[in-house]
Amino acid sequence: MATTSAAPEDRVFAALANSTRREVLRLLREDGPQPVQALADHFDMARPSLSEHLKVLREAGLVSEERQGRQRIYRLEALPLAEVQDWLHPYERFWRDKLKELGALLDRLPDDEA
Repeated sequence: MATTSAAPEDRVFAALANSTRREVLRLLREDGPQPVQALADHFDMARPSLSEHLKVLREAGLVSEERQGRQRIYRLEALPLAEVQDWLHPYERFWRDKLKELGALLDRLPDDEA
């Protein structure tokens, strides 16, 4: 996936589109920074495949990599997710308004008396 020429927000959305990458982010969020091998232990794939996923996450700015001796430690970088939240906010408002309208409609319907 050639994402380096894409706009930063496009790289974030492309990175989040994959379930493996979302799971990596969840693991880093819940368990904190981890070496590649600890992350790889959670997946049934070759380590080079996971490295490709980590590369996409790194290019999107969602993870950072730090070398500690021979290990590479990955850390969640959540700031780019704020862009996703900003983009989603109008849709959340849209659905909240629709649910209010549905609630008002249901309140106007007569009660079913059996």
